[in-house]
Amino acid sequence: MTTTAYGSCNLCEAMCGLEFTVADGVVQSIRGDKEDPLSRGHICPKATALVDIHSDPDRLRRPVRRTNDGWQEIGWDEAYDLVVDGLVGVREKYGADAVGVYAGNPNVHSLGAMTHGIPFFGLLRTRNRYSATSLDQLPHQLANRLLYGHQLLLPIADIDNTDFFLVLGANPMASNGSMMTVPDFAKRAKALRARGGRMIVVDPRRTETADIADTHHFIRPGTDAYLLLALIHTIISDGSASPAPYVDGLEEVGQAVLTFTPEAVAPVVGIEAAEIRALAADLAGADRAAVYGRMGVSTQRFGSVCQWAIQVLNIITGNLDRPGGTMMTDPAISLVSAGVIGRGHLDKWRSRVRDLPEFAGELPCSTLVDEITTEGKGQIKAMVVSSGNPVLSMPGGERLDEAFAGLDFMVSFDIYVNETSRHADVILPPTSALERDHYDLIFHTFAVRNTAKLSPAVLPKPDGAKHDWEIFRDLALRYTARRNSNVLKRLHPRSVVREVRFRLSPTASIDLLLRRARKGLSVSALRKNPHGIDLGPLQPGLPGKLKTRDKRISLMQPTITSHLPELAALLTETPTSGLLLIGRRHVRSNNSWMHNSERLVKGKPRHHLLAHPEDLAARGIGDGTLARVVSAAGVVDVEVSASDRMMRGVVSLPHGFGHGKSGSKLSVATGVAGPSMNDLTDPDQVDAVSANAILNGVPVEVTASPAAPPT
Repeated sequence: MTTTAYGSCNLCEAMCGLEFTVADGVVQSIRGDKEDPLSRGHICPKATALVDIHSDPDRLRRPVRRTNDGWQEIGWDEAYDLVVDGLVGVREKYGADAVGVYAGNPNVHSLGAMTHGIPFFGLLRTRNRYSATSLDQLPHQLANRLLYGHQLLLPIADIDNTDFFLVLGANPMASNGSMMTVPDFAKRAKALRARGGRMIVVDPRRTETADIADTHHFIRPGTDAYLLLALIHTIISDGSASPAPYVDGLEEVGQAVLTFTPEAVAPVVGIEAAEIRALAADLAGADRAAVYGRMGVSTQRFGSVCQWAIQVLNIITGNLDRPGGTMMTDPAISLVSAGVIGRGHLDKWRSRVRDLPEFAGELPCSTLVDEITTEGKGQIKAMVVSSGNPVLSMPGGERLDEAFAGLDFMVSFDIYVNETSRHADVILPPTSALERDHYDLIFHTFAVRNTAKLSPAVLPKPDGAKHDWEIFRDLALRYTARRNSNVLKRLHPRSVVREVRFRLSPTASIDLLLRRARKGLSVSALRKNPHGIDLGPLQPGLPGKLKTRDKRISLMQPTITSHLPELAALLTETPTSGLLLIGRRHVRSNNSWMHNSERLVKGKPRHHLLAHPEDLAARGIGDGTLARVVSAAGVVDVEVSASDRMMRGVVSLPHGFGHGKSGSKLSVATGVAGPSMNDLTDPDQVDAVSANAILNGVPVEVTASPAAPPT
């Protein structure tokens, strides 16, 4: 019997609608759902890999424990006991902060991890909590919190109506948007041009997005803050600024950026002063404009300044909260209004070793290795790693790899034995994405159109398998009981509520939130609308939507603006003559965990170091030969490809490679060539404000590898 099911892809932020053809319990095909109101039939190659992941023989189906003789499959009860014993034992011996937690990117793509994983991590009551946030979008969230009152209150570019779209350090043609959920970006960009609009891309590499832009400007990595501040300076000094009446601090910002004239920053950024002034004039003069900056501008020394400056540009040009500009979304379930996720706070405590500030209860990932390897009270002795592979995704991966090997105990929530989970004592694998219900709590909040959609399980849960929420529920109840052997007889009322919430399924939790948020919305209503429900375009709503105490926006934020003098002082420094390393992404890749799909990794290799032909020639390195790349953090050997798509002085390696470490069980990924970029990124270097990781603009030396033949 053949049936058709509908849902959404949850592998990246785009939430593309999918149509599944299922026969005899097997997914025969996956197509784009043309009736999905957000993605409109768009699909990328990653979606078809949902089947590959589900059927992957390397995927774990039952818990395993590490033994001297290899991995041994065990029952769930035994696995739970081992985990609780390990965590409680470390806590009782060394204290609560001796347990570290790392939550990887896939957690926000799983409803059960959101509804049950986050509360479970909270039960551990450790200050040593980390997540992919500080490897990625932390500067976004900090700027949101300071300007708008909540870390998730992010204005989204209304790309479907804008006339002028300025993109910095982002490649939505490959990502389908990030911190801006925009499936089918190519068609939306084409429509922008058809109505007479323009797209300008600023990036050290001529990306896939730059290929379809009207204009592309190369920029020296790590200098985006200077360009953005020069644009602010020009718009204010020219008298073009027109912020809303609920915005304060325009004059103060104008004074703070006086140093950053186009003429002063041009030699640093690599863009002529006249072009900077023209860009400012075009931005300020457009009827409807939006500025968007993503990971390339976040993961650098002044990433938080960049994200603040991007928001300031949208605000002072009058483009905040208007169609064609940037607007806050109205999702069916608002994590902001419902209080599901807190506003966020900075520097309530600091890391033990390097004195780095927390944000929203998490410490920066770049100091995790220090907290594991530095002895003393609060040293991490056990790790809980949920759906992450920090050995490949964090700066200084080799050091972290060694640190994990020395832990007293480690548990991984993962479907694979990968480069990180191979160090675990126990691995707890959840069901695959095709076997569980999903509702996207996070990315509806960042979407370019308001929609709501439930993705029911396409395939039944196998006997003996556990959903991730069930694993977190079972562990939470056992952990709580172990911490207090008489807990069920004398529970605090708050503990009773917490236990009820753990026992409530994610789908039931979503139903309650939907019913409370919007009349007529429920899980039942979403099941009757399998393609999703269109809730309409983005709409203005400020200042009402602001979560600041006075419902006003203060542009001057000392947390960020106090660093402007430091930026000004660096203007006089002579730029280094060496090479700067940046990352890159590919539409067929998703961090490190989708390289075990044969259909995604086949074809032309993507691991090469890209460099301008003149940079290679100056170093006597031949196209296609092996080069040695050296940074302050490490050394890798990698094949190089000459590319005039690179700015002179800039080289690029993709993120997520570096497979093949001894003990990992990834039969396809092991054969994927290429080193880990994060063996070159330096955990000792972090964003000056938020301590987010620096993954772009890393100084490197590139020479012919000793193993390469002379050219």
